[in-house]
Amino acid sequence: MSPTRHAAARALLSDPLTNKGTAFTEEERDEFGLHGLLPPHVGTLDSQIERRRNALEDKESDFQRYAFLRELQDSNEVLFHALVQSDLPRMLPLVYTPTVGEGCERFSEIYRRPRGLFLSYSNRHRIADILSDPAYDRVKVIVVSDGERILGLGDQGAGGMGIPIGKLALYTACAGIHPAEVLPILLDLGTDNHALREDPLYIGYRAPRVRGKDYDDFVEAFVAAVNDRFPGVLLQWEDFAGKNAYDLLVRYRDRLLSFNDDIQGTAATAVGTLLSAIRKTGVPITEQRVVLFGAGAAGSGVAEMLVQAMQLEGLGEADARAKIWAVDRDGLILSDVPRMPPQQVKLAHDPADIAGWNLSGSNMITLQDTIANVKPTVLIGTSGQKAAFDERAIRTMAEHVERPVVFPLSNPISRAEAHPADVLEWTGGKAIVGTGSPFGIAGVTQVNNVYVFPGIGLGALASGATTVSDGMFMAAARRLGELHEGDEGLLPPVTALREVALEIAVAVVEQAVAEGLATAEPEALTRESIAASMWKAEYAPVE
Repeated sequence: MSPTRHAAARALLSDPLTNKGTAFTEEERDEFGLHGLLPPHVGTLDSQIERRRNALEDKESDFQRYAFLRELQDSNEVLFHALVQSDLPRMLPLVYTPTVGEGCERFSEIYRRPRGLFLSYSNRHRIADILSDPAYDRVKVIVVSDGERILGLGDQGAGGMGIPIGKLALYTACAGIHPAEVLPILLDLGTDNHALREDPLYIGYRAPRVRGKDYDDFVEAFVAAVNDRFPGVLLQWEDFAGKNAYDLLVRYRDRLLSFNDDIQGTAATAVGTLLSAIRKTGVPITEQRVVLFGAGAAGSGVAEMLVQAMQLEGLGEADARAKIWAVDRDGLILSDVPRMPPQQVKLAHDPADIAGWNLSGSNMITLQDTIANVKPTVLIGTSGQKAAFDERAIRTMAEHVERPVVFPLSNPISRAEAHPADVLEWTGGKAIVGTGSPFGIAGVTQVNNVYVFPGIGLGALASGATTVSDGMFMAAARRLGELHEGDEGLLPPVTALREVALEIAVAVVEQAVAEGLATAEPEALTRESIAASMWKAEYAPVE
């Protein structure tokens, strides 16, 4: 066999998009010169899944399982996705939250092979050239982060790449986006995490974070290059710090088919789950009183979508906003606070609204003060502050509400505002509880963005949408709120996530058409066409 043929055979095995391992047929082994490079046994995808599942369960910790799955993904994409899809309830917590948090913290430690793109500040003049690689010709979905606000863990620098990789694995698992059509990107603008910069194993750009005009210019160059290279691509902004998250969403949402999952995806998932909870309580959304703890990107996004949901049920905007109270680390957000972040301005209440409140005497109006005076029916946490919903707060809430709805949504588990078992105990089992991370408690729903963002992406691509509108997210939330049937939990089971993604995609397509944002041909807009476009993890003939 010629050296060229040998090299081609090894390239076939080295490319995770083409590698089949022992599942290459005898004919393929003959055609591509694979004899001797593989054991003689010709296996099946099912037997490979079983072998990898057994090896996975032999690992001693979930982090080791995460690292094992990452290595599998980098060697055989079909097998990785087939294994994930074979047992979504088991695999999703290993591929993404909560385990991905440790994966980001230890990213440099387990780094083995290139995946995605690291666009560092030192390469700011090479962005277009880097994106021009023909390997990316099929890309339809990009998830990008700058690593500054990874889950509730803060600045992880280049380790933040674990988030785009994980999110795109979920796009494939749930929405059927082909793995050749996704591209994780990390904008490496340095890190203010001193421990990382001093770590000899750290693989990222060793400098303090670039900020201000230099940061804005870098992102502008990136967006311009993406628009030129990938017309019509869907870009998801992920885990940017609060101000940047909000600013980038506003600046680019009409220039690029894009959305911010932390703001819009979290909001749609939380509101959709809340609509499901409201069906259980029998109290319409227009009569809910909501306290939000955490008024950053996620919290403000939830608040704005709640306002939209109340307006759709006939409430005026001012009346809707009067029912939502936001508390951050400095206490209740009031309009007399100077230099308020722009996303908080609409959340602020007039100081006159709290006239007559009984207060604790603290130098700020605390979460406990707010709960005691508002008497909320719904309590949502996006603060990243562990145990912020303490026994006193929950018991105070339960005194005034027959079935309190409590959503401690912060990730990972170590940052959750409350443990759901405690909430249930303190309310005598009356609470309806949803959490950001999986706790494995019967009746407690994981309010995971994976219920929304894959369907948003699938619907936006299927419709050829020119923008991802607020109405499309509201349509997704309302559809999500209708999907669950039965007494236990609030959302469909994780095993149904592909069906959920299809339902969300159909709702998004319908909304895109209604708003005049769809450019796809009518035959591509049907449920059948969308379902047919969803990739399944199966070996295809080698071309």
